[in-house]
Amino acid sequence: MEKRTLSITILALAILSVSAFWSFAQDDNTRLHIVVNLVQLNVAVTDGKGNYVTNLHPSDFAVSEDGIPESIATFEEGNGPTTRLAELTADEGKQGAGDSASPQGRANMGDSVSRPASEESLSSAVAGANVFILFDTSNYMYRGFVFAQDAIADFVRSLHTADKVAFYSYSRDLYRAAALTSDRSELVRGVRTSVAGDDAALYNCLLLTVQDAGQYPGRKVIVVFSNGPDNSSVVPPEDVAELAQSAGIPIYMISTREAQLEPVSSAVFERMSAATGGKAYFAKNWRDEKKAFASIRDDLAHLYSFSYYPKPNANRGWRSIKVQLVGERLKKYHIRTRNGYRPRPNRFSTGTELTSSSQLMPK
Repeated sequence: MEKRTLSITILALAILSVSAFWSFAQDDNTRLHIVVNLVQLNVAVTDGKGNYVTNLHPSDFAVSEDGIPESIATFEEGNGPTTRLAELTADEGKQGAGDSASPQGRANMGDSVSRPASEESLSSAVAGANVFILFDTSNYMYRGFVFAQDAIADFVRSLHTADKVAFYSYSRDLYRAAALTSDRSELVRGVRTSVAGDDAALYNCLLLTVQDAGQYPGRKVIVVFSNGPDNSSVVPPEDVAELAQSAGIPIYMISTREAQLEPVSSAVFERMSAATGGKAYFAKNWRDEKKAFASIRDDLAHLYSFSYYPKPNANRGWRSIKVQLVGERLKKYHIRTRNGYRPRPNRFSTGTELTSSSQLMPK
């Protein structure tokens, strides 16, 4: 009888403890931590002749998202150091709530805000770009294969010493020949050992490359060398382009004259590169291939890279980004960057940490 009474007492205490905890969780004083990821932009500025405009400052740029003015948080030019400009405010942090939080949670979201950009993630931006090269080794590549390998190897060697590079090849499947590394000899070895054959599943493999690149902090770009159309993918190119846009990864496309003879492929390459802030090149011969790679190298060295914390925005779908130059003297210049992204759904943890990501989410 005494044991039974003791068990009932323990159970009653446990229920009281849970009730007390629940009451605390419902208390208006509950503090929620909000983590909002940076939205990163790579921006090229050129004059009417296509020359790069250098030595611009954060105050020379105006950024808006869905028409909402944003404050630049970090800024760098080319491979220069990253300047940290703005702290995340409580009002900016509230955007992480969306419409999914409880009324109690929404009432207290401004109480405590955590800054997500660690010193480690910022220092990674100083160390140059992460360059992912995707090489067409399908049966479209039998002609000019060695010349293409030469052009890619020269490109790898010519990149800034701080840049890390990964080399992938594709036909029907994706082959990760060299993981992201600073070791140029390993990369060149991956290029030289690639062989041609099988059908081309460009968009399938490009999607996987975007997913790989999106796992790394700092600046990322993808450089695709394709000699022909896609004849075996199940992923539409529009989905790949949106994923790259949302991840903030410019796609540079180098295609040969053979691919340019296919109007659909040419149009897709141009749309995809433009939407992500990259460029498309159509090379008639191996000399043009080398020029295209040199142009991409110069582009990477002259990009402005800056980021912002999105302000409160109820739009959980596609968000448009607009970057403009400030002042009459700069209006004559041209800007190239991605035009938007799709945020991930918000995730909440009452009383602990509330997270919101402005990174990628496929349709």
